[in-house]
Amino acid sequence: MWNKNTLTEKIGIRYPIIQAGMAGGITTPELVAAVSNAGGLGTLGAGYLNAEQTQESIRKIKQLTDKPFAVNLFTPETPEVHSEEVNQANKWLSPFREALHISQVPEINEIQTTVFDQQIQIMIDEQIPVCSFTFGIPSRSILQQLKEESVLLMGTATTVAEAKANEESGMDMVVMQGSEAGGHRGTFSGSFEDAMIGTMALIPQTADQVTIPLIAAGGISDGRGVLASLVLGAQGAQLGTAFLTTSESGANKQHKQAVLSSREDQSAITSAFSGKPARGIQNDFMIKMKQYEKQLPAYPIQNSLTKPIRGEAGKQKRPEWMSLWCGQNPRLCKSEPAGERIAAVVSQIERLQK
Repeated sequence: MWNKNTLTEKIGIRYPIIQAGMAGGITTPELVAAVSNAGGLGTLGAGYLNAEQTQESIRKIKQLTDKPFAVNLFTPETPEVHSEEVNQANKWLSPFREALHISQVPEINEIQTTVFDQQIQIMIDEQIPVCSFTFGIPSRSILQQLKEESVLLMGTATTVAEAKANEESGMDMVVMQGSEAGGHRGTFSGSFEDAMIGTMALIPQTADQVTIPLIAAGGISDGRGVLASLVLGAQGAQLGTAFLTTSESGANKQHKQAVLSSREDQSAITSAFSGKPARGIQNDFMIKMKQYEKQLPAYPIQNSLTKPIRGEAGKQKRPEWMSLWCGQNPRLCKSEPAGERIAAVVSQIERLQK
């Protein structure tokens, strides 16, 4: 059976279909629960949540499903705050703030890891089945702490070397993020430019080098993509953009519409929104800020500076200034319930295997 393997047995799910932990409000408790109830693994994107919001969302998910689900956390990055760099970035961002009537400029303080530490404790207290990480590998002591509580650990990698590092750290499985993926790149070793490897090339090379289960990610939206991932050597597939347009998704209406009307050649990689490379539908903000990308503050500083712009653009229905994260396979996305999306993927796989 295509859906029976080490990964599905370890997690306790029916299908090796994982909903990506998209942060920023997209992965509502309703979406996470719908995916898990349909036999996949729903994932709460908790990267931008504080401790209270994280716990509240987890408890809501538990009310909606008794199936396994995951919580995705951002491994902390603590770049130094340079006032000159921040001031310059604010000058470049001021035209957008003025057009949106934003009078307040975010105050940038030293980056703290307190929230991440609190979230780790919540993973333990709430007995989360699976905890996934992106933007790097947490310390061995944190991973050991989670392992002692029987939490399954899922890492993220964009190269074979990063996959090996995840395996050596003790991760139970690793998401291999191909260059087609929407949203932030998970690269943490070397430059992201050198880690822009397509899913089809990345999976078999990694499968030959590591022993932990691989989860293919990037450009996968239907049964053909899931089945191809399994043939290439993965034991599961992670879908992000495909779930972003579902009815349970918390994505802004303009964001959903942009994805549903987008083509495969309309996305680009940008650091302008957050200071970290991410794939989204190219828009006015990305085009105007492109010339400054090399001089912008690092993530999460730039992310804090643009947060009011992105938020207000959403409220004012100005998609040209929103971060419209999207992978390279938008044509296959549909506006439908998440459970129907999984049922369609499973049905297509079973037809292809006949």
